[in-house]
Amino acid sequence: MSSTTISRFALATLGLGTLAATTAFGPPARKTSPPQQGVGISLANIDQSVSPCEDFYHYANGNWIKNNPVPAAETRWGAFNELQDRNIAVEKRILVKAAADRSAKPGSNLQKVGDFYAAAMDSAAIEAAGLKYLQPRLNQIAGLKNLGDIQKYMADPKSFGTGWYSFGVRQDSKNSTQYAVAMGQGGLGLGDRDYYLKDDGRSKAIRMAYKAYMTSVFQLLGDAPSLAATNADAVLALETKMAQASRSRVELRDRLKNYNKVTVAQATKDYPSLDIPLVLKENGLSSAQDLIIGQPEYLAAANTLMANTPIADQQQYLRWHLVSGVTSALPKAYGDASFRFQQVLTGAKLQQPRWKRALRATDGALGEAFGQLYVDEAFSPAAKARAKEMVENLRRAYAERIMATDWMSADTKKEAIQKLNAFAVKIGYPDKWKDYSKLKITRQSALENLFATAEWAGKDNTSKFGKPIDRGEWGMTPPTVNAYYNSSMNEIVFPAGILQPPFYDPKADDAVNYGGIGAVIGHEMTHGFDDQGRRSDAKGNLRDWWTKEDNEKFSAKAAMVGKQYSAFSPLDSVHVNGDLTMGENLADIGGLTIAYQAFQKTQQAKGGQKIDGFTPNQRFFLGFAQIWRANQRPEALRQQIQTDPHSPGQYRTNGPLMNMPEFYEAFGCKEGNKMVRATQDRSRIW
Repeated sequence: MSSTTISRFALATLGLGTLAATTAFGPPARKTSPPQQGVGISLANIDQSVSPCEDFYHYANGNWIKNNPVPAAETRWGAFNELQDRNIAVEKRILVKAAADRSAKPGSNLQKVGDFYAAAMDSAAIEAAGLKYLQPRLNQIAGLKNLGDIQKYMADPKSFGTGWYSFGVRQDSKNSTQYAVAMGQGGLGLGDRDYYLKDDGRSKAIRMAYKAYMTSVFQLLGDAPSLAATNADAVLALETKMAQASRSRVELRDRLKNYNKVTVAQATKDYPSLDIPLVLKENGLSSAQDLIIGQPEYLAAANTLMANTPIADQQQYLRWHLVSGVTSALPKAYGDASFRFQQVLTGAKLQQPRWKRALRATDGALGEAFGQLYVDEAFSPAAKARAKEMVENLRRAYAERIMATDWMSADTKKEAIQKLNAFAVKIGYPDKWKDYSKLKITRQSALENLFATAEWAGKDNTSKFGKPIDRGEWGMTPPTVNAYYNSSMNEIVFPAGILQPPFYDPKADDAVNYGGIGAVIGHEMTHGFDDQGRRSDAKGNLRDWWTKEDNEKFSAKAAMVGKQYSAFSPLDSVHVNGDLTMGENLADIGGLTIAYQAFQKTQQAKGGQKIDGFTPNQRFFLGFAQIWRANQRPEALRQQIQTDPHSPGQYRTNGPLMNMPEFYEAFGCKEGNKMVRATQDRSRIW
């Protein structure tokens, strides 16, 4: 559990000047090329048999949806996936070249990236090694005899997949100039507590598949079938008790409730079985005087469970979490067992090819070393400059919207503008790259490389404590097709991976780009003022800067949005959780509103010239809708509804538009059309 809210756009510092709330702005200073027919908007995607005023998502994307079924190796297929695949083609070329280069300087990023990928791709070596590199860790777990041994294992930063709870160094949400040590709930192999607690048919099937997966792995490790099943039962029983003590995903969105600062002495007294002083000592954090406890009731339960659960059962739990975290670097049978479980969870029909899995592992382990190679080939300075320009245009538009609100007081508006002005903006890639010099990577063992990178990442995290806040740090790698807002940093971040078509197309007109990347930028800005982000001030501190009256008015407007989205039902008996998706829904609505306002300042919007038969405003909304085109397997959609704070794509399109009179006007929609909400039912905060 993080004490810092990072809100992502999808399924993550440049010093900018202040901005007066009344500053006017005009069209971009760049010279624009004449509009090009057939660029930006795909006319072939549009289903003319659907009325835009009845279902704009299927109007804009209907033909694409009909003609693009989900590939066998995917659980979802859409614009994000198409862009990811284009990125992956570039990444694969880079990795194949790096792996073939045996002359790379030892210790260089090129050597590490090439060797990591080569080892991950060497299935013959992985099969031949078997459990050779895993066995010492399995033996260590087998040697744990008592609670003291468990505590030492948990405290050791070299241990992998320890489970039980989350632990690390993070920015202090109430003092954003300092790092703090934080602990909270964690340790669930199924990821979400509701999979353990719900009694519907799907949840029961997932638990059965999970037990079968664990049983298969324990057998592969050498357990007799009956013992493997017994061990799987023990792990499932322990994790179910953990789930019962865990907060729901909706409860985890309450930033104030999830911030509980206590002294180390008090935490040691409250949770003696966790031996917190030993954990701090072994991780070089003995100087810490306080801890931020995310979920005290969970740690209390973990404290009791660790003391009372038989050591043999805890050994199976630790054994399971060790092995399940590294199946990609173990013999094929382990990966196959993992995939059989994923088929039940997500509906996937075919396992991803090894090269894709190896590529993603490389990006996850050596993201910025790999990212340096990626941006050299795939990201231009011109793209970065254009993105910076659009950010500033949207920042000005947002200031106008804030000042024009009729529900917000002058005092709250003043603080909101200060926060908006203080947004730090990161585009493309870090100004300063991570230093991997202390990380050793070889071609000898893919598994050892995973352990090495996990240990390095842990040390990199804990080494921050006591140092100045690193405001240049990134939470996503450059090739990532995503974006995010970080509340404690008060920053918006746009990796190079998303600054490409369909989100941003240098050949397309402003309408399409403002509907695409403009809405993304506005989305991340709005996260600074959604139900979570608004609780932080301009400096990133968790502080209530709203008047009581403004807080009540905001909450009432947000509640209307929650009610709207909870009514959406993508599958029979399955509804969007308006509380879980609240922040993303508010960001979608606000982001599109801000992007539209910024677009109205452009020459294209003012000129009104049609392209491909559509007005500029119509192209803006089409550009927005077409980035959300997707097909998704029912299993994956059900999983998303239960665990993902983002609504499905069709509602990320229609939901905001149903609240926008500007959309009604652009397409001539009237009262009574499904895309037109009654005036009293509309909710738009900004």
